[in-house]
Amino acid sequence: MPKKNNKVKFNICNVHYALLNIDEAGEITFGTPVAMPGAVSLSLDPNGEPSNFYADGYAYYTISNNMGYDGDLELAMVPESFRTDVLKEQLDANKVLVENANVEAANFALLFEFDGDVKKIRHVLYKCSATRPTIESATKEEEIEVKTENLTIKATPLANGYVKAKTGDDTTDSVYQNWYKSVYMPSEAVAAAAETLKSTTTTTTTTK
Repeated sequence: MPKKNNKVKFNICNVHYALLNIDEAGEITFGTPVAMPGAVSLSLDPNGEPSNFYADGYAYYTISNNMGYDGDLELAMVPESFRTDVLKEQLDANKVLVENANVEAANFALLFEFDGDVKKIRHVLYKCSATRPTIESATKEEEIEVKTENLTIKATPLANGYVKAKTGDDTTDSVYQNWYKSVYMPSEAVAAAAETLKSTTTTTTTTK
């Protein structure tokens, strides 16, 4: 079966990143969101599709397989703060950025909204990783072509299953206005309901 083209690509604005920290007890915290100016576009594909388990001649159980999103974030230039905070490039005593293959990049939340979206919906992807941008340039010709930088983004679920969140029609003004001040996490009621659903699904699967 041919893969459906579910890619989303729009002009993007208000891009921020926030470092993700998971301690030994599994507690999730985020740093303060940092602005990433110069965003051009975001292109994301859903990763993972539901699959069926067959028994007794029919689809006995459908297995959810939400593995997040894969895609590209295009920027005029990757900010130095992102290079040091996330890609873990290091500034030496002379303020020269040094890339070290022995250093592991950090996970982060990605916050953004789309230019031209009349509802100005704000989004957050909770657990992202990014690859190093390609080094590219070209000789100057009669017309100057602006070269951008691309980060390949992989957004995966947190241990609690959360992948992303976005504002809705009735989102409170306080939450909307503070979206880029701290990473929004679902209310305790939603978290409890998600945990109950997870437990029920696990029990049902085991019984079958």
